[in-house]
Amino acid sequence: MKFDNSEILLLKYKSDFSVDPFNRTALNALPSSQRQPKIPQLKIKKLSPELRKRKINFTLEQTWYKRLLLRLKEDSQFLRSTIQFAFILLCGWIGIEFYLFMQWGTSNGEQTFFERPPGAEGFLPISALMSLKYWLQTGIINDVHPSGLFIFIAIVAVGILLKKAFCSWLCPIGTLSESLWMFGKKLFGRNLTTPKWLDYPLRSLKYLLLFFFVNSIWQMTVPDLQAFIYSPYNKMADVKMYQFFAHISTFALWSIIILMVFSLFIKNFWCRFLCPYGALLGVLSWLSPLKITRNKSTCIDCELCTKACPSNIKVHKVKKIWSDECMNCLACVEACPVKQTLDVRVSFTKTHVPNWVFGVLVVGTFVAITG
Repeated sequence: MKFDNSEILLLKYKSDFSVDPFNRTALNALPSSQRQPKIPQLKIKKLSPELRKRKINFTLEQTWYKRLLLRLKEDSQFLRSTIQFAFILLCGWIGIEFYLFMQWGTSNGEQTFFERPPGAEGFLPISALMSLKYWLQTGIINDVHPSGLFIFIAIVAVGILLKKAFCSWLCPIGTLSESLWMFGKKLFGRNLTTPKWLDYPLRSLKYLLLFFFVNSIWQMTVPDLQAFIYSPYNKMADVKMYQFFAHISTFALWSIIILMVFSLFIKNFWCRFLCPYGALLGVLSWLSPLKITRNKSTCIDCELCTKACPSNIKVHKVKKIWSDECMNCLACVEACPVKQTLDVRVSFTKTHVPNWVFGVLVVGTFVAITG
């Protein structure tokens, strides 16, 4: 990191500011009476030993991995993007393994043998939901798709503890959706916002889908669950999923293309309006003890948090974000120019949770359950 003269002077008088002196947006937003008076610039050679040492630490002594770790710690969006990319690579590796497994299976054993990757079961949420109910009622973890059950439990656990953080930190579909609307914004200059009279009915669609699946499974008895779980259809569900995409129909392909086009113009189109998984996590998010909280006394009403929110939440108007659409992506926290004004806090203790700790909690919770 390099400092110009004005930034070095700000560093020297950092304690006199109520906001981060390196954040010029925050400084410009302050009333003129609260800004530091102009100080004649000093030449680099007149810097104190302490400031010179600080400058050298950022430019010479720090190795690339130390700078990387520092950025991961201080920039929540860089940390989130890194985790998203790592999870995409993991899903890609699972997909390659499953493809090789299918090649072996369809060649009558002539191809090299590859084991069926357990991670593929994470894409069978309906089967996992049935397995969860079957486990709760019988205490038996079925051996058909056991990994799918634990992946489902891990996602639910993240939802209960950390709101919809799975959607914005780990979910590959969420990452794809986010990439599309960001590309659309870069391509067209902006994204479209659905009006309230249309937004509410569209958002209800995912809850209707969730209700349909949950209600259908809720009415199933233990024998019904057992019959489905051990049926040939469920045993081959992951294979059928592979065949669906490997030999995709024209209708399915056009449906995916249309969803992707809508996602270019509307932020998180699939996640916001159609994803039943997101609806489930939205309901569970009300139980989360970790919520983004705004300090009204230090808020300067710049509305940068609201502009940064991909879920179109009016962050600058609330004290604590309870919305079921909040994915705890921390984009609003990162955009806030005033320190300790917008951050993640534990509801019942008001303890501040650093952004990097939140990211570790997301990954740690998921990995601890799935192994």
